[in-house]
Amino acid sequence: MAANSESEKQTFRLFSTSTSLGLGFLDSSENPLPSPPPPPPPPPYLEVISTQISSSVKYTVELVNLGELTLLKGRVNTQEVFGLSNSDLVPGKYEGGLKLWEGSLDLVKALHMEVKNGNLSLRGKRVLELGCGHGLPGIFACLEGAAAVHFQDFNAEVLRSLTIPNVNANLSENIQHLETNEMNAGGEVRFFAGDWSEIHKLLPRVPSNEKNLNCSSGHSQVASYDIILMAETVYSVSTLQSLYELIKMCTSSPHGVVYMAAKKHYFGVGGGTRQFLSLVEKDGVMASNLVAEVADGSSNVREVWKLSFR
Repeated sequence: MAANSESEKQTFRLFSTSTSLGLGFLDSSENPLPSPPPPPPPPPYLEVISTQISSSVKYTVELVNLGELTLLKGRVNTQEVFGLSNSDLVPGKYEGGLKLWEGSLDLVKALHMEVKNGNLSLRGKRVLELGCGHGLPGIFACLEGAAAVHFQDFNAEVLRSLTIPNVNANLSENIQHLETNEMNAGGEVRFFAGDWSEIHKLLPRVPSNEKNLNCSSGHSQVASYDIILMAETVYSVSTLQSLYELIKMCTSSPHGVVYMAAKKHYFGVGGGTRQFLSLVEKDGVMASNLVAEVADGSSNVREVWKLSFR
């Protein structure tokens, strides 16, 4: 066979630049495709006062039976609050806080068992719930006598229309339980809205008569909590690093702990407990222990993990 000519040796191109086909936009060297728009900025971080309940949104409640424990679950309309329908996530605007996720219930059950088995005491502790939504884990901490429970959610609207009414409804319903068991019904309860990369600027510092021992991440004079609770917060790969930095910064060292409930994998968004725990392991500052696993065959495998400083 005769040798190929120089013209025949040229690299194959689907669209030749020498031929005008009216498709010049496909040649990236001459007409590069525009970069995707940057993500929208997060909403401003702010404290939401407990009296700032939304008056324009209808709030209704229903019982949630958790075995030995019964709590109240609020219900509001996503369309009324955000003008959205049938959407669990709109990046930069809404992060699913109005939906009661399975991990929240898993976390309450796990905390209840930890207390019952003597592995955990919430009495007199400072507690932070991240990505709170309905706030059921934080509400459980209130009922168990925590000295302070702070609720954080991405959206102030979630706090005003759902979290605050839900806290009020549950504490009012369980006031007899609190008195009977000599729990602390007068603990400090506060609400904070904002992104995980910024919310540490707003969270209240430890009282001056308490020493903040958290030096592991190089921060001083930051909010410090004995226990951090979070359910279904590790779904997005893009936010895992900022979430981890926040819990390292705000978990009291050396004895503070983090309880995390989440799915093993979040298909389609790339997050999950395995992705987050990989980040924790590579960093080497905190250790992780599996507390509970839920594999009921009806959904993705769900887990509850406990993180603590090494």
